Amino acid sequence: MKKPDYKRIANQFKSIVGVDNVLSQHIDLALYDCDAETLDSSIPDLVVLPGNTKEVQAIVKIANSHGVPFTARGAGTGLSGGATTVCGGISIVLTRMTKILNIDPMDRTASVEVGATNSSVSQAAAIYNLCFAPDPSSQMASTIGGNIAENAGGPHTLKYGTTVDHILGMKIILPNGNLIVCNDRNPCLGLDWLSLFTGSEGTLGIVGEAILKLSPLPEKTETALIYFSTLEEGGNTVSKIIASGIIPCAMEMIDKLTLNAVEDAFALGLDRGAEALLIVEIDGSKINVDREKQQIDKILNSCNTLEYAWAQSATERAAMWKARKAAFGALGRIAPHGYVLDGVVPRSKLSEAIKGIKEIGNKYSVTIANIFHAGDGNLHPCLLYNQNDEKQLEIVLKAAHEILKLCVDLGGSLTGEHGIGIEKRSAMAFSFSAADLQAMEAVKRTFDPKLLCNPGKIIPNPGLCGESGMRPLFRHKLALGC
Repeated sequence: MKKPDYKRIANQFKSIVGVDNVLSQHIDLALYDCDAETLDSSIPDLVVLPGNTKEVQAIVKIANSHGVPFTARGAGTGLSGGATTVCGGISIVLTRMTKILNIDPMDRTASVEVGATNSSVSQAAAIYNLCFAPDPSSQMASTIGGNIAENAGGPHTLKYGTTVDHILGMKIILPNGNLIVCNDRNPCLGLDWLSLFTGSEGTLGIVGEAILKLSPLPEKTETALIYFSTLEEGGNTVSKIIASGIIPCAMEMIDKLTLNAVEDAFALGLDRGAEALLIVEIDGSKINVDREKQQIDKILNSCNTLEYAWAQSATERAAMWKARKAAFGALGRIAPHGYVLDGVVPRSKLSEAIKGIKEIGNKYSVTIANIFHAGDGNLHPCLLYNQNDEKQLEIVLKAAHEILKLCVDLGGSLTGEHGIGIEKRSAMAFSFSAADLQAMEAVKRTFDPKLLCNPGKIIPNPGLCGESGMRPLFRHKLALGC
């Protein structure tokens, strides 16, 4: 196949976005070779930074006319390789598109460009006593476009739902460069395109702008920090709280290994002897929050808690949340690399999942730190290792594969918020039949018949870019017979 004339393509892009917003030097391109899932890397042939939706549309039309693959990219905080240019081609970086176009406090909506960060939307809405409820842990950096692509969740998913529950409209650039507008006044021929595109990981098109649903800031918030002698007991307590009819806005848990890493790093005064730490947060009207707090007190006093306390100030609440929000970074004190998984299990299976993950870690002699959104069963076991040790890498990938299989076998799923991307493609057969995967591919080809839009993601098809185009993680998984 004839290699595309990237110099010519770059000149066409420069006429649209300006010379400074097209990158072609290797040292610049190397900065875009992966997202936060660093096992897989592939340097794009060009990087282009459009300034608005119209420019994205023009870029896609040019890429399509040359038959060149293209992949949208936001802040690069994704954890499944979704923004990695597996087949090379063009990385369309949307981080210049940061405008919050409109906040409507009456309709409780925000119209934004997709390069706006999750937290910037909430900051802009705060003056109206509103917020954008989805809150992935990377919300200070992660963009709305990335939230939409992965259907991002976060600690408050349990009560407020994932991104798809907060999207009211989109401007979508299709792989051929055509623009469609979907909202409640223009429902796209009756099809639920908003749900289809949210979580499609940028494989069906690129979202340029979005209309977001804003939520009222709660009247009152209460946060408790709870210690347990076992992870299993913490999991059982989570189930008891939910069974009581209370839906906390967040229930987050970390294990002893993680707890001690956080304490080593930040000296928050955590109980180093506890095997598990659980954060429970409730919010809403003052009357409801006070009532739920009393109910939770009764449940905690009936469980095998070591101790617990409610935050007495905003400073104490922030310190409690730091124990969770800073957890992954703190694990760098234990090992140079961590492979973070994203399986989901039913809440009733939390204890069984925790036990199974421990057994897998012992089987492969892999250190595993457990961090999870306990309320909705979204597990983030982090396998700690040295990526430069090929033997360790192979063992870690085997253990990770078994953990994902465990989650599915327990009635769960492969991902709660990180997406499939490159990382979990070989595990798709755990959840989906050959017919299911063929149906997904048919949808993909309907929107993207040339297979140019973020190719090599979600659907298992290792030969898509040829053997030479396959990333390290692919090679290891194929060697495992996955």
